[in-house]
Amino acid sequence: MRYIGESINRVDGIRKVTGALKYVDDIKLSRMLYAAVKRSPYPHAKLLKVDISKAEKLPGVKAVITGKDVANRVGLYLEDKTFLATDRIRYRGEGVAAVAAESKEIALAAIGLIEVEYEELPAVTNAVEGLKKDAPLVHPDMKEYKWGPIFFPEPGTNISNHYKIRKGDVEKGFAEAEFIVENEFFVPHIQHCPIETHSVIAQRDPDESLTIWSTCQSPYAVQKALSVAFNLPLNKVRVLSPAVGGGFGGKAGTTLEGIVIPLAMKTNGRPVKLTYTREDEFINSFVRQGLHATIKTGINKNGKIVAVKNTFIWDGGAYTEYGVNIVRAGGYASTGPYDVPNVWTDSICVYTNHPVGGPYRGFGMSEIHFAIEQNIDMLAKKLDINPVEIRRINGLRPGGKNATGQVVDVCGLQDCLEDVVKKLDWENSIKQSPSKPNRVVGRGISCAYKAPSMPNNVASSAIIKINDDGTAHLMVSAQDIGQGSDTVLTQIASEVLSIPPNRITIKTGDTDHTPYEWQTVASRITYCTGNAVIKACEDAKEQLLGLAQLKLGIEKDKLYLKDGYINSDTQPQKKIAINELALGLSLEDGSGIHGPIIGRGSFIPPGVKNTDKQTGQGEKPVAFWTYGCQGVEIEVDTETGKIEVLKVASSFDVGKIINPQLIEGQIEGGIIQGLGSAIFEELIISKGVVLNPNFVDYKIPTADDMPEMIISFIENEEPTGPFGARGVGEPCMVPTAPAIANAVNDALGIRIMSLPITPEKILRALKEK
Repeated sequence: MRYIGESINRVDGIRKVTGALKYVDDIKLSRMLYAAVKRSPYPHAKLLKVDISKAEKLPGVKAVITGKDVANRVGLYLEDKTFLATDRIRYRGEGVAAVAAESKEIALAAIGLIEVEYEELPAVTNAVEGLKKDAPLVHPDMKEYKWGPIFFPEPGTNISNHYKIRKGDVEKGFAEAEFIVENEFFVPHIQHCPIETHSVIAQRDPDESLTIWSTCQSPYAVQKALSVAFNLPLNKVRVLSPAVGGGFGGKAGTTLEGIVIPLAMKTNGRPVKLTYTREDEFINSFVRQGLHATIKTGINKNGKIVAVKNTFIWDGGAYTEYGVNIVRAGGYASTGPYDVPNVWTDSICVYTNHPVGGPYRGFGMSEIHFAIEQNIDMLAKKLDINPVEIRRINGLRPGGKNATGQVVDVCGLQDCLEDVVKKLDWENSIKQSPSKPNRVVGRGISCAYKAPSMPNNVASSAIIKINDDGTAHLMVSAQDIGQGSDTVLTQIASEVLSIPPNRITIKTGDTDHTPYEWQTVASRITYCTGNAVIKACEDAKEQLLGLAQLKLGIEKDKLYLKDGYINSDTQPQKKIAINELALGLSLEDGSGIHGPIIGRGSFIPPGVKNTDKQTGQGEKPVAFWTYGCQGVEIEVDTETGKIEVLKVASSFDVGKIINPQLIEGQIEGGIIQGLGSAIFEELIISKGVVLNPNFVDYKIPTADDMPEMIISFIENEEPTGPFGARGVGEPCMVPTAPAIANAVNDALGIRIMSLPITPEKILRALKEK
C-alpha cells in the first residue's frame, strides 16, 4: 500500500493554522440580525404567561417568538423536546422566548422587557430519587411521545428508557460463586468544553426555503429534525457546516437552530445569528449524563467471574431525546470487555430537572468503565490476585461471548493488555518517590471496549468526480471536528485511485451538495464513510478501466491504476493518463462515449440486527468492537492530596492504521480528556442550578498536566472495515479515569468511588483510613 499507513499531513492543516478556515461565527452576512434568548430562573415550573409586548415595541427589534412558534416536538431517538418551552420549564436556563434585533445589545435589552409568569414546581434533582413512585413527573405527557422500536420508555414515570440484559441464569451463578461482592460508584455531569461555542445563522429565502449555517457534527440529522419541527420538506431545508471547532458529541444533535429559524421566518429574508456565550455552552448545550452504578459480582477463588448484576441509573436531564441511546449502549456493554456467563443488567435513563444529557466522547463507556474497572481491581484485591492476572483470566478472547451473547471473532484485548504491562514495566513498580518523601507513587491499569452506538441501518455515502486534469473532488458529509477524517478519507481515495492526496480535494457538510451521512459520531466515520469512499472510488475506477479497455485494446482485468495512469500487466508499453478519460472517451471518428467519470458509493454495516427486547441477547448487535488497555503511573502528595499523572501507556487494537500521526493524536487527546474527567471536571449542580458555568470555576487540563505518553497499537484487521480499519476516537478516552482511580488505590490503599478524584476526597479518605 502506498498511502494507507502513511502519516500524510492534515489536508486542512494550513487553513487552520493560518486562520483562513472560516467558522460559523466568522460569517458576516448583509443586514444581519442578532438573537438573544429569555431563559427560565427555575429548574421546574409551569409556564403561565409570556408577555412580549414591550419587547416588540423596542426600536431595533425585528422579531420576537415564544414556545407557540416552535410547538412541534423533536428528537433523534425519542421525540420529547421543543426548542422553547411551551407549557412547562424542565431545567434552569430553558428558553421561553427569543428576540432578533439590529444588534446584540438591543436584543439583550429586549429580553429584559419580556415578562414571564411561572408557577414553581418541586424539582427532581437526583436520578435515584426520580425513580420513586412519588417523585414529581418531569414529563407527565410522555405517553404522547414517539420513539424508536429499540427504546423502552415507561410513561407515567420518569423512566425514558429501560434497557435490559438477561444472559444465562444469574441467580444460579451467584449460588455457585465462592465470593459475592457489591460496590457502588458515581459519575457526575461534565461539559464538552469545545474551543468553539455553538453558533447558528438562519436565513429564509423568498421561495420559503431555509438556509442554516450551523456548528454541527451531523448536518443531515439536523436537517431532518428541523424538517419535522417546522413542517418543511427536506428540499426546502439546507444545512451547511463549514467548519467545527471541536465537538466531542456536544454538537451532534440540534440545539439553538430551532430558536433562530422561527425568528428568521419573521424577518423578511434578513439573516439571524445566535452564538452561545461560554455560560450558555455550559448550561444550554448537551452535558455528559451522570451515572449511579451498582455492581454485584460473583467470583470463584481462582479469579473467574461467574455472575454479574448491574444497576445503572443514568441522570438524563430535562430531555433525553439523544440520551436514551447512551443508556442502551451502557446496557449492552455492561460487563466491560469480560467473558461472564451469567449477567443481569438494568440500564435506566431517568428524567431530572438538570441540563440536557447527551452524547459525549465515549458515549456511556467512560462512565460504566469507571465502575467496572475499579470493581475488577477490588475483586483482585479480595482474592489476592494481581490486577493484571484477573484480567487475563476473565478478559475476552476470540471465541468468547460478551454481554449480549455475541461470539467475538476478532479481539486483541489480551494483546493490548500484555503490551501495556510491558511498556509500563508493571512488575517493577516503585512505591515511594526517592526525592520527595511526602509523595507516593502508584500504578493502575484498566481495560476497555466500545462499539459504534448506532441503529442498525444507518447509511454513509460518497461521491468522487475526476477532473479533466486528473485531479479529483471527493464529496462526503462526514464532518472533520478535529479528529482528521478529511485526511483519512482522502488517503483512502488516494489508495484506491492511485492519485496523490494533494491532487484530491474533499468537500463536506452541505446537505444541498454533499451526499447523505447519518452522523459524525460513534467512532464510525473511518469505518462507515471510509467504506463508502472505497465503493465510490471503485465505481470510478471501474468506469476508467472500461474506457481504457476500449482505448488500449486490452482486457480490463489486465489493467491497473498507478501514478495517474492506467497501465497494463501484459503490455507495459501501453498506458493512458487518467485525465484523458476524465470526461469520457473520444473516438477516432470524432464521436465520444460515456461522459464524465463520477463514482458513487454507499455503505450500511453488514449483518447488524436488533437484540431481543426482553433479554438484550443478539448475535451481532453492533458493527464491530474496539478493544484496548491503558496503564498509568501517578504521584500523590499525601500532604495536599494532589495527583500528578506521570506516565500513561496505551495500546488499542485498531484493525489497521490509516494514518499513524493522526491516530496518535487521537489517543493523546483521549488520554488528556480522560485525565480531565478523572481529577478535575465536574458540573456542580445544586437544586437544579449550575454553580460553575465558566473556566474560572470549572477546571480542565492544561499543558502543565500533560504526562509522558507511550502509545502503541495492535492490528488485528476488521473483516468488514476499510483496509481492515476500525474506529478508536472514542474508545481511547474510556480507560483513563479508572486506571487513575486504580493507581490511587495502589499508592495509598484508599478507594475513591466517585469522580472527580479531587485532593479533598483523597485527604478525607486518608483521614478516615
